[in-house]
Amino acid sequence: MDTKISRRKFLKSVVATAAAATVVTQTKVSEAFSFAEYFQKHYSELTPENKKKIFARIETETKEKYGVDVKVGDPEPIKGVKFVYGLNLNKCNGNRLCVEACQKENNLDRSIAYIKVIEMDRGTLDLEKGDRYYEGEVPKAGKFYLPVQCNQCEHAPCTRACPIDATWKQEDGIVVVDYNWCIGCRYCQAACPYEARHYNFHTPVIPADEINPNQAYLSNRIRPRGVVEKCTYCLQRTRVGLYPACLEACPTGARKFGNILDPESEVYYILKHKNIFVLKEELNTVPQFFYYFG
Repeated sequence: MDTKISRRKFLKSVVATAAAATVVTQTKVSEAFSFAEYFQKHYSELTPENKKKIFARIETETKEKYGVDVKVGDPEPIKGVKFVYGLNLNKCNGNRLCVEACQKENNLDRSIAYIKVIEMDRGTLDLEKGDRYYEGEVPKAGKFYLPVQCNQCEHAPCTRACPIDATWKQEDGIVVVDYNWCIGCRYCQAACPYEARHYNFHTPVIPADEINPNQAYLSNRIRPRGVVEKCTYCLQRTRVGLYPACLEACPTGARKFGNILDPESEVYYILKHKNIFVLKEELNTVPQFFYYFG
């Protein structure tokens, strides 16, 4: 997978085989993409004029489909900023309000959640024995709660697995996806050790009155069927000076977010003074999502 090929050559080879042709038929073709949309240039090759046309098209399509006026933009990484996330496991009580806020902010089909909260026995970090489907009042005695989402890895295996460069890591540390380039092969999903990528098996179902109109091309615009999507640290918010929606929804203050390059930031203090850990450190993905107790 280290050798990259052009998107068109890859699609040609896919269509050339019967099995792969079935995958294409069930995903992109089913969305009836226009020629211009399907074969548009890679994000890195788009001019400002190209982007304006693409954003206008997405806005028009959303209006026609949902009856909702949306504004699509493309906030760029902020120079001198590298975003990281910290989570205080002593404060997380498993209420899952972060999950709900993420779904609404990022225009997710309600069957998909970028954040999964795992109920764990105190004294263990064995994820295999955790329960992500717990019910009842929280917090429960003898339990703690471990939210897991995209770790925005420094050495992201998902980006290396993509055969057509549809996903990549940007300067501020956020791993993004160009959903018009994603072909739904799911190699990135298989490569992610944190189960942080989600495949759209059907056209997303979102209540029209709950659609977030503030959308970004590389994050929370409504994704089509047949692509793999993921958390982007709410870049439509964080790149304009706001916190991620999950952090704002957390009632216990368990979530911390900011610029690790800023010595005055809260996350800088946490990484310097707290005993932090990351999930699956042995894989050397170098996660930018840190946990700590206390």
